[in-house]
Amino acid sequence: MPAQPISEPSGRCVVVGASMGGLRATEAVRKAGFTGEIVVVGDEPHMPYNRPPLSKEALGSGFDLTKLTFQASPRAKDVTWRLGERVVAADLNARTVTFDSGDDLAWTGLVVASGLRPRRLRIPGPRRGRHVIRTVEDVLRLRAGLSSGVRLVVVGAGFIGCEVAATARTLGAEVDVVAPETVPVERPLQRMLGAALQRRHEAHGVRFHLGVVPVEVHGGERGTSLLLSDGTVLPADLVVEAVGCTPNTEWLDGNGLDLADGVLCDNHLRVEGRPDVVACGDIARFPNPLFDGVPRRVEHWAMVTETARRAGRTLGDSLTGRAPDTAPFTPVPSFWSDQYDMRIQSFGSLDLGAGDVRVLEGDLDEEVAVGYHRDGRLTGVVLIGLRAQYMRYRALITEGTNVSVPR
Repeated sequence: MPAQPISEPSGRCVVVGASMGGLRATEAVRKAGFTGEIVVVGDEPHMPYNRPPLSKEALGSGFDLTKLTFQASPRAKDVTWRLGERVVAADLNARTVTFDSGDDLAWTGLVVASGLRPRRLRIPGPRRGRHVIRTVEDVLRLRAGLSSGVRLVVVGAGFIGCEVAATARTLGAEVDVVAPETVPVERPLQRMLGAALQRRHEAHGVRFHLGVVPVEVHGGERGTSLLLSDGTVLPADLVVEAVGCTPNTEWLDGNGLDLADGVLCDNHLRVEGRPDVVACGDIARFPNPLFDGVPRRVEHWAMVTETARRAGRTLGDSLTGRAPDTAPFTPVPSFWSDQYDMRIQSFGSLDLGAGDVRVLEGDLDEEVAVGYHRDGRLTGVVLIGLRAQYMRYRALITEGTNVSVPR
């Protein structure tokens, strides 16, 4: 039997988050046959744009925002965009959202696509000269100060921190990277590959200060140096804080939801089983049967599109009464990182295979494939170079292959 519609097709769908996820979810709701009003709300003044280039080529060479902006499909041409506005609260039982202006907006279907915001260092000292990278404006402010000879300290040795370090060195800046881990990108890549990545950066002149944290920024109105926990003082004309992100979930407080780490969803991206509310993108925590039944958030670019399309389909089917897609949602997480002339590609779940990491082929200091295993099964792969091997290793993961070394 077809699912019973939770509203008339002429109701209103509200999408909180004018991001790539919000856009793709909007298109999927329309594709599912919903003909009612769709309102997309975003706190930035821009239409949805591509974020990964911000810490790479956009930071290095400047950019034209129109080239980063996504083109909406014809299905989304009649959508109402409320840009530069912020949703501060929601009442899921009353089916309303509240704006920072105090206005309320009723809905029959809700997409949670509010994404993440950068964490900031909670240390004393002046704030001028301290940057994060999340928005176009963030990059413009940082890019204005980057030039040859500028002393840049990057706090955080994850992918964003390493990408910024690589771009800044390409521009001729002096770069120090500070992080509490023992090697860069330690959590996802683990020590063996993280150490290899460190060697590549050091060959380009990046200096690492690992196993320490910043404790204070020195200077007057603007920071001039950074004091570390081991007593080291690093000169700093600019500081980039690349210390992770926080899910934007506060506007959902008071609805009895599990917001401990993003928004808890089922495998079809319904928020705790509700037929009228879905979530997508970096904020959605859901189980992936490809690996197991544990709900997880995945902060990978490709997952934004995949979760948005599935969430939009799920909500659109409920709004229109179409028969739901009951097939398990089993996306393969994937991402890439460009650093110098090196492309790092990853797919699958590296965390699940962190206890058994092996070189599958190649050399750690050249082109290499590194596998991450759980109980003998390949759960994730990282490639540096070896682009022609991408599909072969990806297939091993989707097939649930038990491997020692793929041939």
